[in-house]
Amino acid sequence: MCKKLIFCGLISTILVATSCSTGYEITSFQRSRILIDSTYDASPDKAAAAFIAPYKQRVDSIMSPVVGKAAEYMSADRPESLLSNLLADILVWSGKAYGEQPDFAVYNIGGIRSAFAKGDITYGDVLDVAPFENKICFVTLTGDKVNELFSQIAQVGGEGVSHGVELVITDDGKLKSAKLHGKEIAPDARYRIATIDYVAQGNDNMTAFKSSTDVNSPRSGDNNVRQLIIKYMKGKMAKGESVSSRIEGRIKTEDK
Repeated sequence: MCKKLIFCGLISTILVATSCSTGYEITSFQRSRILIDSTYDASPDKAAAAFIAPYKQRVDSIMSPVVGKAAEYMSADRPESLLSNLLADILVWSGKAYGEQPDFAVYNIGGIRSAFAKGDITYGDVLDVAPFENKICFVTLTGDKVNELFSQIAQVGGEGVSHGVELVITDDGKLKSAKLHGKEIAPDARYRIATIDYVAQGNDNMTAFKSSTDVNSPRSGDNNVRQLIIKYMKGKMAKGESVSSRIEGRIKTEDK
């Protein structure tokens, strides 16, 4: 046994040494897409299907329940989109459960990983849209930092912002003007903002959030953004209402 271990160790050492000393360099590479369609269902592996079956049943029982209904197809895009508008508005809507009255909300486009198709929305659909363990967060920024934040949003061509935000940005990423509920941003005023903890930490290039004060960041699982989205949708469904959104000029792009 000992000799086998020594032999295996020598082989591993030789392979590592060889891989480090070959001098090979990558000169080119190619890639292609593999279409995944019904062709792969033509001859299913029965053993694999039998192995997956009990897990599939459990997963389906969690992912399949309907939590709401979409009035239209909603996806995320810059500078403004139906889905990013909806999610930012849901953050503002959620504020009342925490005794908060946000002036506006920011939801990062990079955190939106799927879309909602028209019709039934399942728990699994919400998980696809919001797969991360991000939690709602409330912070305060002064007006000058809000303008800095809006400038950072302009640099990437837009993020999800709530109703009442009116930004005009240039096609090369400059902020031309910013208003909140029809008013100019007052540099010395203090603004309450709803966002997610990841963004509140200054990630996705929104470093103005690093100057936040009065941070309210609930940590329990039911404060996960995914749960808040579901709560909002279930509330709509209980009233017989579909979830909808609209493009309303929250972020407009103009020539520089």
